[in-house]
Amino acid sequence: MRKALQRLDEILERELTLIIGGGGAMILAHHFPLSTTDIDAVPKGMDLAALDQYVKRVAEDLALPGDWLNPYFSTFAHTLPSDYGARLIEVFGGRHLTALALSKEEMLIMKCFAHRQKDVAHAKALIKAGADVARVEKHIQSLQKKRIPGAAEALDFLDDVMEQK
Repeated sequence: MRKALQRLDEILERELTLIIGGGGAMILAHHFPLSTTDIDAVPKGMDLAALDQYVKRVAEDLALPGDWLNPYFSTFAHTLPSDYGARLIEVFGGRHLTALALSKEEMLIMKCFAHRQKDVAHAKALIKAGADVARVEKHIQSLQKKRIPGAAEALDFLDDVMEQK
């Protein structure tokens, strides 16, 4: 992942910030030993169409899959607290590229909303690593009051994970 980010920084012609979630954040910011071949990221400072040419070039240069960098986690980005940016963790800083990863709390929120079987172990690991569960629970409850789809299921997932730990 770091080699791909380094290569992307080398070929970029203007500044770009990536907000990283998913397995990439778990590995790069929180040092969890996961196996994933992609980085889920949302670009700031460049639209996806413009970024795509650079992503494909890095894929070609490093023999990576064409979607090694993708915006898949943005599906749940609407569930993040408005102040999530205050807790972002820099995982790469180059000449043109800055990569920032979601905090443990924001990662836990996203895992709760995704609530896949594989997210159970990730959620437990985030909690064990010190994620502020009370903050996460309070935020998801606030989303439930706003009738955000999936909030009730996210709370159930968090409750289930807490009972299992």
